[in-house]
Amino acid sequence: MTSPEKIAESLIEEILTAPRAGKRKLVALAGAPASGKTTLSYVLADRLTQAGCKTSVVPMDGFHLDNRVLTGLGYLHRKGAPETFDAAGVLRLIQALSNADRVFYPTFDRDEDFSRAGAGIVDGKCDCVVVEGNYLLFDAPVWKDLWPLWDVSIRLDVPPETLRQRLVQRWINFGLPRDQAELRAMDNDMVNAQAISDHALPATITI
Repeated sequence: MTSPEKIAESLIEEILTAPRAGKRKLVALAGAPASGKTTLSYVLADRLTQAGCKTSVVPMDGFHLDNRVLTGLGYLHRKGAPETFDAAGVLRLIQALSNADRVFYPTFDRDEDFSRAGAGIVDGKCDCVVVEGNYLLFDAPVWKDLWPLWDVSIRLDVPPETLRQRLVQRWINFGLPRDQAELRAMDNDMVNAQAISDHALPATITI
């Protein structure tokens, strides 16, 4: 298995030399749940910053709808599916990141299972943003409007069995017994992973 560090090193030159549409370079890092987006995004941002391009990471997960809203909509059991995010909010954020001097964004507290408004900041010194999330290259209403905003887009293509193993372990790590962890992974996460694969928009780079 190639390490995140080696993957990041292989991406640096293409990202640094890519033209930008706005003040900041916008890099999408998309993939299924447990594909390694979060780990790679921070390694990549660190390498880009070391190369002289100050880079921040902005996760998409801060736009999870609140559990009370999901309960009212009947979507709580599908948390993590496209319809359980504020897609329009994600779009507004990406549009702002391109040129606004300072941008605040929500973050997601996975341990507490809720979003924190305005908990993240991209300041005026930031030259590049790596946005990581499941649906950044997703061909569906609102989500597909993100596609033309990326200066560079990267898709992590991980075999389904690897995803399944990682997802089951993730839920075990969060305290679920194995049978419930397997059920959660197969009935929700892997369904979302298949949707991401079935409705994928083209990426600049696929790994």
